[in-house]
Amino acid sequence: MPHPMPPSIARYFAGKNSGNFETALEGFAPDAVVADESHSHQGRDAIGAWMDDTHRRYHDLAEILSATVTGPVTTVSARVSGDFPGSPVTLDFSFTLRDDRITRLEIA
Repeated sequence: MPHPMPPSIARYFAGKNSGNFETALEGFAPDAVVADESHSHQGRDAIGAWMDDTHRRYHDLAEILSATVTGPVTTVSARVSGDFPGSPVTLDFSFTLRDDRITRLEIA
């Protein structure tokens, strides 16, 4: 991973890109929320289902371009490619952390 970032975020990208969603979920708090494509997914089970669904539909991969930290929020810009119109696209992943656990992820 080209940019230093908290371990929970590094596990998210490593696990999501490899299809190992257990690894990707390790860094999430039990009551975490993911906001993506105008939908919210709360809790590890719902987030795991979202990961599985997006992977099956899009075969998406994220290449990290940059990461910035502002207080508890780490924003990662990534080039996301896959089976979707407009691929690849650059997206911002805004992670809110508490005790190195992801409590919120917003993708825009």
